[in-house]
Amino acid sequence: MIYTVTFSPAVDYIVDLDNLQLNAINRSKAEKVLPGGKGINVSIVLNNLGSTSVATGFVGGFTGTYIENELTKNGVKVDFVHLEENTRINVKVRGKGGETAINGNGPSIPDDKIEELMKKLSLLKDGDTLVISGTVPSTLPSNIYELILERLKDKKLELIIDSNKDILLKTLKYHPVLVKPNDEELEEMFGVKIHNDEELISTAKKLLELGSQNVIVSLGGDGALLVNKETTLKLSAPQGHVVNTVGAGDSLVAGFIDEYVKSHDVVKAFKQGIATGSASAFSENLAIKEDVEKLLQTIK
Repeated sequence: MIYTVTFSPAVDYIVDLDNLQLNAINRSKAEKVLPGGKGINVSIVLNNLGSTSVATGFVGGFTGTYIENELTKNGVKVDFVHLEENTRINVKVRGKGGETAINGNGPSIPDDKIEELMKKLSLLKDGDTLVISGTVPSTLPSNIYELILERLKDKKLELIIDSNKDILLKTLKYHPVLVKPNDEELEEMFGVKIHNDEELISTAKKLLELGSQNVIVSLGGDGALLVNKETTLKLSAPQGHVVNTVGAGDSLVAGFIDEYVKSHDVVKAFKQGIATGSASAFSENLAIKEDVEKLLQTIK
């Protein structure tokens, strides 16, 4: 089974305006409400591709209930820890002048709720896939990734880690199957400036030396790079009109996992990851299987 962990889910409230005017009443042209969070995005896309996963993490209040109901309604299994305070709401206002986002802080998470999540994760079995992604909210210990992975270190899990510099580097000792920094994050991790493909490859391989089994470096519109001990492969992104990049990176991870769990073929999984990330970028919503299959045929 595949499990995704989202520490700080959100209800994403997206509003489209003709033009945002400050100190005035604005009337929306369109509105959309979606469950949000990196791990939740992974679970949604996995479901769209036909793979079953369980979404876990922390939710609370009426907003948490909304997230659970929406995921369940759309076929995603849920097993969240419930808090008293409401899950945060993120507001995105889109108009001719661009986008403005206001992100909520999220609820406080007491120690007993952290332990409840730990107990849920301790039930994972050898061979299960665990995806932990996103930043750590201020309401959790900054080393929560390590606390979880240390608790689970005796289990033979397929670990996928998608987080920022310090968190990612500290998880490499647990030998994740995949980590997915972008090129800017890779530069930040090692305090370098990458000027060409040779430097990109050599810097990415440092993550292999520190313990990761596979590294995918996302390069936005330029595609992505895969490195492991046997393979170095850079692929261009499919051509298309970018509509929305939110969730594209999570979709890449989901596309990789969907194929990797089935075949354990890293190159096939990498190609599907790129197609899935692009399918989300070319759509107002997250990738669906039909679009992924079409784009996959264009990747050489």
